[in-house]
Amino acid sequence: MIRLTIDERPIEVPEGRTILEACREHGIHVPTFCYHPALEPYGACRLCMVELSQPTRPPRLVAACTYPCEQGAIVSTDSESVRRSRRMSVELLLAGAFNDPELLALAEELGLEEVRFRLPEEDACVLCGLCVRACDEIVGVSAISLTNRGISKEVSPPFRIVSPTCIGCGTCVLICPTGALKLNDVTGFRSVHLVDSEYDRVYCQVCDDLDLKPSLIQDLEVLSSKHTA
Repeated sequence: MIRLTIDERPIEVPEGRTILEACREHGIHVPTFCYHPALEPYGACRLCMVELSQPTRPPRLVAACTYPCEQGAIVSTDSESVRRSRRMSVELLLAGAFNDPELLALAEELGLEEVRFRLPEEDACVLCGLCVRACDEIVGVSAISLTNRGISKEVSPPFRIVSPTCIGCGTCVLICPTGALKLNDVTGFRSVHLVDSEYDRVYCQVCDDLDLKPSLIQDLEVLSSKHTA
């Protein structure tokens, strides 16, 4: 077992736990945007930064979702340096997704009063990578990916052409935290009528079933109608 201190509370967790997992298991709030318990940690949004102190090292900021718990570590989740780091992260995310309610609520919680950065056009996608990772790790088809670099970085099918591996499951749309991704962005020219032959027999890594169940078809048709308008 690993013994450490989080926000002046002695915590004991099994080996292999990350700081974020330890915090959540003990009811300690740490905001996240790119984290999902069904996916491998990614560390993209930097909202989960915490301050880590150890006897042999000076205090430093680490991403709680990727940093493992260490014996004797002292962690602060709400120090001024932590809040300053999170304010900057939220401000940068709001530069494009400036109407996202979750980010606006977090900005208010952190005392962020002004967003100094603004993209020319609103872009709700914050490049958290949840959709790409879900398609790869959960569905197992890798129909979309993060393409380009810098300010041109975006989520896209290969060469902006709908991937033939896409099964139209809508997992990427459901997991998107900002609603930036629409089902039509991924399926493109594909019909949303899921009873058509092109959807009759497709593999899904999760359910491991060749035939789409009627209830799943109904759910996906509802999802399609909401996101292809």
